[in-house]
Amino acid sequence: MTNPDRRGMTGRILMLASLLCLALGALLAWQAQAQQGERAALVMTIDGAIGPAIDDYFQRGLELAEERDVELVVVQMDTPGGLDASMRAMIRTMLTSPVPVALYVSPAGARAASAGTYLLYASHVAAMAPATHLGSATPVQIGGGGGLPGLGEPEPEPEPESVSESQPDEAAQDSADGQTDDTEVTETGETAAAGEEAEQAPAKRRGETAMERKVLEDAVAYIRSLAERHGRNADWAERAVREAVNLTAREALEQNVIEVVASDLDDLLAQLDGRSVVMDDGERTLSTAELVVERFDPDWRTELLAVITNPNVAYFLMIIGFYGLIFELSNPGSLVPGTIGIISLLLALFAFQVLPVNYAGLALILVGLGLIVGEAMMPSFGILGIGGIVAFVIGSVILMDADTLNISLPMIGGIALLAAGLMLWVMTRFIGLRRRPPRIGQEELVGSEALVLEDFTDQGHVRLMGERWRARSPEPLARGQSVRVTAVDGLTLEVEPLASSS
Repeated sequence: MTNPDRRGMTGRILMLASLLCLALGALLAWQAQAQQGERAALVMTIDGAIGPAIDDYFQRGLELAEERDVELVVVQMDTPGGLDASMRAMIRTMLTSPVPVALYVSPAGARAASAGTYLLYASHVAAMAPATHLGSATPVQIGGGGGLPGLGEPEPEPEPESVSESQPDEAAQDSADGQTDDTEVTETGETAAAGEEAEQAPAKRRGETAMERKVLEDAVAYIRSLAERHGRNADWAERAVREAVNLTAREALEQNVIEVVASDLDDLLAQLDGRSVVMDDGERTLSTAELVVERFDPDWRTELLAVITNPNVAYFLMIIGFYGLIFELSNPGSLVPGTIGIISLLLALFAFQVLPVNYAGLALILVGLGLIVGEAMMPSFGILGIGGIVAFVIGSVILMDADTLNISLPMIGGIALLAAGLMLWVMTRFIGLRRRPPRIGQEELVGSEALVLEDFTDQGHVRLMGERWRARSPEPLARGQSVRVTAVDGLTLEVEPLASSS
């Protein structure tokens, strides 16, 4: 039978546990509601070259900001530039974002060069910390070829009409109009001054080829449109593209390139309070006072993408993948080289998909590796191997030629030397094998030692490699004597005593 007191205690315990659960649930709900009603600023960090990994991180950060309905996104940036495709994708997302984005070049000593300048112009608020700079926005041509648009010599502009050529016409006109000599001198002086000013005015850089002009003019129009959208200095933006000029933080503020110079994040939020920004749906007034700062730092996914899309890593993965497959095909069933090779090759192909790859360089690398392997499989006294190394080095150098995403020359040289060493080792091994005596067939028997089975003077029998052979000797031989094979005539061995050969 059950004790009534015990049942009552159990019921009280269950009731108390239920009340505690309800209280805990109410507390969690209240905290969630308080967090939803709390005004916050989401802070992100961009440190390094603009590429696919940074683009993915930036897109996810703005999506998170929209989900949490934060007041402002602050991106602390320090970048030397990066890929045009990634930069434009980030700008498109930023311009259509319902959450204002403030790009803040910090900490002291940071820069917003090249692609960073475009991002700064596209942001709703452009801010910099003291001792930072921006500029050098000239686009770099990807995919080989010479020139860097805007960095070469400017195209020759038509020279202004010289004063000496214009003076006779002016004099004739003056005489026809009855003007005085003083007027003529004055007009001639003005013409000369205008000519001198025209000579001193720098010509705009427009590129040396049609392709360079197209890239340069497209970049100028793009950055000017961003500047006009937010009311910033479009003329300096054009100079940053054409002439690769730079500005410090204080100069950028004075020339209306940025809106704020802030010493730290708190100073930035304090200065932005009450400022109007241009959004996709119109103007909006920021309210940044007493915002709670939430950080969204790069996670493992961003780090992994950054590692894989590093040109040196992608290049090394391709080499590992190629040799892994070669070793697997040379030794079927090994499994380990093939598994590592296929995984490395797939990762390299993913990286090449998002990197500025010159496919002529990629083809040269594959051809070079194939020729090196061909030298090992079919010796050609170095012709295939040397050609393969030359093709491999040239292809590696031109594989990726962006300013901030190039392959390390020491890595190229190291891998080329490794391939050359492997080829040299294979060649020496083949030469050594050619010098060795044959180990199969009748040629293998010449020079071998045999044992005489019976006494004989001209012909008899010997034991060689466990077999009984008919033998012929110019000297008498005794049973048990050791002889050396000097020649093979059909099924008869020519032998001689070991003593006579020494």
